[in-house]
Amino acid sequence: MAALSACAVGPDFVRPAPPDADRYTREPLPAAMAAADGKAQNLAPNAMLTADWWRLFGSAQLDGVVQQAVANSPTLQAAQASLRQSQDNLRAGYGVYFPNASAQLDASRQHTGDSQQGLRTPSSTFDLVTLSGTVSYALDVFGGERRKVEGLRAQADYQRYATTAAYLALTANVANTGIARAAYTAQIRATEQLVDLERQQLQLTEAQVRAGTAPYSSVLGVRGLIAANEALLAPLRQKASQADDLLATLEGVVPSKAALPDIELASLSLPLDLPVSVPSDLVRQRPDILEAEALLHAASAEIGVATAAMFPSFSLSGTYGGSGSSFGNLSAASGRFWSLGPSATIPLFQGGTLWYGRKAAIDAFQQAQANYRQTVLSAFGQVADSLKALEHDAEELGAQVDARRDADEALGLLQANYRAGLVSYADVLVADVQAHQATLGYLQAVAQRHQDTIALFVSLGGGWWNGKGPAAEGGAP
Repeated sequence: MAALSACAVGPDFVRPAPPDADRYTREPLPAAMAAADGKAQNLAPNAMLTADWWRLFGSAQLDGVVQQAVANSPTLQAAQASLRQSQDNLRAGYGVYFPNASAQLDASRQHTGDSQQGLRTPSSTFDLVTLSGTVSYALDVFGGERRKVEGLRAQADYQRYATTAAYLALTANVANTGIARAAYTAQIRATEQLVDLERQQLQLTEAQVRAGTAPYSSVLGVRGLIAANEALLAPLRQKASQADDLLATLEGVVPSKAALPDIELASLSLPLDLPVSVPSDLVRQRPDILEAEALLHAASAEIGVATAAMFPSFSLSGTYGGSGSSFGNLSAASGRFWSLGPSATIPLFQGGTLWYGRKAAIDAFQQAQANYRQTVLSAFGQVADSLKALEHDAEELGAQVDARRDADEALGLLQANYRAGLVSYADVLVADVQAHQATLGYLQAVAQRHQDTIALFVSLGGGWWNGKGPAAEGGAP
């Protein structure tokens, strides 16, 4: 039996091989993205992705918000509690490797009837005290118990990677929301500045109307433009308020108690060197892929458990004790008893329960395999999307920079010509709208470029294996 206990039925788990791919996108990407707004991002294959990637944006305020969220997020705390639970369940599972010892003490006063034992004997009343100890050990001949422990270990791995995923999602949501909030604030400020400028233009137009050099329709046109731009402020402020509330929630506080720093969009530094892992490393870094792999491992172990249940089970047990009419005579030789020996349980007929239980375990393993493959495919798609998004972001931002510059120059020229009486105010109104739209488009493009950079960092796994803290608990895989 000792020799047999070295083997275990069921498949031995083998980590799935990485996909046979040497890049993420169909077309090879250039080493450097197109320059936009004076900045060009470079792809750095095999460079280390830092675990605190949000600090690459150079904002102490953003870093403070992220750290606050990591310290207080109930979502992250729940994930960490689930991790501790799975680790404790694993420690509890290790108990199958050790003998079980127990002691039993019984003390009773009994009365027997005249024919209780089927004999014609007179009734009697007596005291009985029994003290015994039992040691038992299950011989894991076919490895079913070891497969259970293997499954518990895989569940602990799953919870560890789930905690990592929660940490990564939290930091990404905070950083994205912080940048969105900064963009909304910048758009609100730009709109307010435009409205102030238009109010000055309204005063000038009213003066021209009083002097008889401009029609009253010009005043109405300026007032209408002011009202239209003021109407744009309400939804922008609503979005900024929603971003504030979301940040407060992510930080683990109610919105009324949140103390959020002001993050300026212009103060954020765009990370220029972008570490890009090779595809074969991605499957060992992304938390969601590692979660799927852990579930696949657990499903593999369950096949071993179901297979071992179809074979005999063996155990050794021994009992020693003494009995007497009182505690004082428990040590008397006449009351001592003991037993020692093996036992075996052999399943002969279970109505197909064990057979189909094993088939169900195999089906679950095949499902986990398919889920793993789908997770890997989705991960590669997300990396490809992020890389292409950054390429297109640079193109869009470059166009927005040109549009903003041209619109500002056109507006300045038309305003000067209007003051000189060379053009109608209708031309100025059109230029005003175009300049404002160009400014908002520029700010949105800047924010999108920052957020897509975050998306790339997250799609590559967030660099948690290069850091310390909640995400790196338990070490790298």
